[in-house]
Amino acid sequence: MTRLSDNARLAAADFATVFVPAWYQHGRDPRGGVAEALDTSDRSVLDAAKTTLTQSRTVFTLAHLHLATGNTSLLRAAREVHAFLDASLRDTDGGYRFSEGAGENCRLRRAYDQSFALLALVTLRRADPQAVPRSRIEDLWAFIETVLVEPRTGGLWEDDRMAEEGPAEGAVRSQNPHMHMLEALLQAYEMSGERIWLERALPLLQIARDWLIDPATGAVREFVGPQLQPLESRDGVRREPGHQYEWAWLLHRYCDLSGDGAWRSAAGRMVAFAERHGRRPEGPMAGAVFDGVDSDGRPIEDTHLLWPLTEAGKFYAALSVQTSDRAAAAKACAIANIVFDRYFPAADSGRLHWVNRLDRAGRVIWPEALSRLLYHVALFVTEGARAGLWPVASSPHGERLILAHQEEKT
Repeated sequence: MTRLSDNARLAAADFATVFVPAWYQHGRDPRGGVAEALDTSDRSVLDAAKTTLTQSRTVFTLAHLHLATGNTSLLRAAREVHAFLDASLRDTDGGYRFSEGAGENCRLRRAYDQSFALLALVTLRRADPQAVPRSRIEDLWAFIETVLVEPRTGGLWEDDRMAEEGPAEGAVRSQNPHMHMLEALLQAYEMSGERIWLERALPLLQIARDWLIDPATGAVREFVGPQLQPLESRDGVRREPGHQYEWAWLLHRYCDLSGDGAWRSAAGRMVAFAERHGRRPEGPMAGAVFDGVDSDGRPIEDTHLLWPLTEAGKFYAALSVQTSDRAAAAKACAIANIVFDRYFPAADSGRLHWVNRLDRAGRVIWPEALSRLLYHVALFVTEGARAGLWPVASSPHGERLILAHQEEKT
């Protein structure tokens, strides 16, 4: 079985209770919310407009890690970021704007962003019912259902502009909002126990089956046409291996929560495609997930973003729990070694900066530490802990690291 490196074991164990609290102390904006990114010197980038995507993912990450660890500082932080999200990015009809600002694009309400707002609200409400009134969740779902769901198919419009005007000529629609809305609905069910959320999830699975999954290969199409039809364009043949793992994890989760195992075979075909075509076979980045391949599995972006690795690792960690498969656990550990040894600073270095993309030789080609990526890492870490691959607990150096960053802020 692949062994965790000493650094990866420490980094995974410390992520929830050391790294993230230190990052929050560093990235927190006194005016509200968190910075969208850290630069390569660990400085918060506070001049960028704050987005619903980053702030919602941060609320979820903090609340989720609180539920996993009981760390009260994470819950306090989640409440603080949610207060900013609620006051600065929420509209009176329950929808959330793309970002701060008064411009037309800033005011756009994207389906993708609403899914993360819902994910954040239901998770924080589970952690602290006083922090999120039930009406906030009900109003958001009413906005999604009445504005963003296309009546003809039940699919999601990209945003409220497309919902009002219809798709522009040549427009493409993405699988991504559907996938993340499914994730939010499954989380809403798990957090509340209310079966209505599972019932709301089923139409998204049917959309995937009828429109988004390529029947020839079982892989999820990244983009489809304005009527959800397949496309022969470059967009139409794009497949992202990371999303195959992400969809597969969600399909297994739906089966586990609903008791309906019928979707496991679809998950298996997605993962088979990604394993066959979507991982680098050799070299310094062996095992890393390609950013994009075409419908025949040929790489079209042979670089390596951080998030697809965490999705593959999350899938294999969860699979090892479900099946007691030691090979799946070994794959999750191998991925953890790549994530923490190549994309993050050494766990005991005191640095907070991580990187977003590497090339085939492991060289950094996108150094920005995007705050929204911590959501991906958090889920990988907690799934790995659930599988017994590492603990989620502070090490002796952790408190010193947090205090050092608190002093730096003052």
